[in-house]
Amino acid sequence: MIKFVKNWTLPLAMLTGIAGAPWLTKLYFLTPYLIFAMLLLTFCKVALTDLRPGAMHGRLLLIQVSGALGIYFLLAGFDKVVAESVMVCIICPTATSAAVITGKLGGNPGSLTTYTLLSNTVVAIFVPLFFPLIEPHSDTGFHVAFLTIFSKIFPLLICPFLLAYLLKKYANRAHAKLAEWNEAAFYLWALSLTIVTAKTFRSLLTEQTNTHTELWIALGTLIVCCLQFFIGKTVGSLYADRISGGQALGQKNTVFAIWMAHTYLNPLSAVGPGLYVLWQNVINSWQLWKKRRKNTEPDKAIRHNLKSILKSESRR
Repeated sequence: MIKFVKNWTLPLAMLTGIAGAPWLTKLYFLTPYLIFAMLLLTFCKVALTDLRPGAMHGRLLLIQVSGALGIYFLLAGFDKVVAESVMVCIICPTATSAAVITGKLGGNPGSLTTYTLLSNTVVAIFVPLFFPLIEPHSDTGFHVAFLTIFSKIFPLLICPFLLAYLLKKYANRAHAKLAEWNEAAFYLWALSLTIVTAKTFRSLLTEQTNTHTELWIALGTLIVCCLQFFIGKTVGSLYADRISGGQALGQKNTVFAIWMAHTYLNPLSAVGPGLYVLWQNVINSWQLWKKRRKNTEPDKAIRHNLKSILKSESRR
């Protein structure tokens, strides 16, 4: 039973969030603290020298920004709400939890953390400049919007990073102990995913959109989710960093995307990132399953060889 729960943590977290949505949404206030603790454990494992921007990060940022602009102008003539829903799922910065999944998949958490910092910075500049052109009713100036976005995304990124750095410099034993608990970051993420799924599910139920629009949003967000993982992995392969590239472009901070949609766009467009959280975690669950299967195949081969040897020995 414990092995089953461990192997299927993310799907079980999502199902629990959906089933317990009426009660779990009351725990939403815990999410920032869970993310902070999760990132602190992750950053204690990442060396400062690993945080180096490279050509891969530049390419991924270009794809993120140009892709968001391109998809909006492509779909705006068809349905503006669908266009905004899909666009916000592309421009949305990388999830703070992506480093945890990247490490679990055998990728480079340092490279992923670097991109997370860069993508959040780019989004904080891009959104106040571009979103008011889409929905001109927003009367918030650039400086106010910029500082508002920074106040929402940076404390959860910079503060645990600085704390990890200070612990390493002035409390090395505590830093080393937290680094040993790095595996716990995955389960903190699973707990926060349960609460976020509950919150997202409740939001989807309360959004007043017609079924036709919801179906197009569901299809559009599913396609861009798969494309972002695929393109990210393709770009990452060019730099021997396939896993980090895929997670950097594909795994999004959907809670922040929902906030952006409600604040700057048509509130109905928040349905897009609400569905994206489902698609990205289905892909993450599938990737983790593939990783487990790949790891168990050598063990099966060894057991098979041992059995063959024992049988041959018994016949002698």
